[in-house]
Amino acid sequence: QVRLVESGGGLVQPGGSLRLSCAASGSGTYDMGWYRQAPGKPRELVAGISRVGLTNYADSVKGRFTISRDNANNTVTLQMNSLKPEDTAVYYCTAKSGYYGGHYFAGSWGQGTQVTVSS
Repeated sequence: QVRLVESGGGLVQPGGSLRLSCAASGSGTYDMGWYRQAPGKPRELVAGISRVGLTNYADSVKGRFTISRDNANNTVTLQMNSLKPEDTAVYYCTAKSGYYGGHYFAGSWGQGTQVTVSS
């Protein structure tokens, strides 16, 4: 079982920056991702990073957000720059479900952290 705890959300002005962190406890190394959900909208992928560091981003955040991971410390970070009001959402860290080393992992989600971009 993997437990994920996000931190680093808050209120920031447009154009500002925030850094979200996700601390994972438990065994195993998994593909990880950050999702977000704004009020009245479905949850959407923001960025993903594989176990070996391959990354992918939503078009809306390319060039502004950077996902990274530290496997030794079981952390995943989302650096968010040039924030816009439309980035306002609850951000969730996830360890993605799938087969790892022949064993199926059902996935795990953190509790979420609020990011509000407003002047």
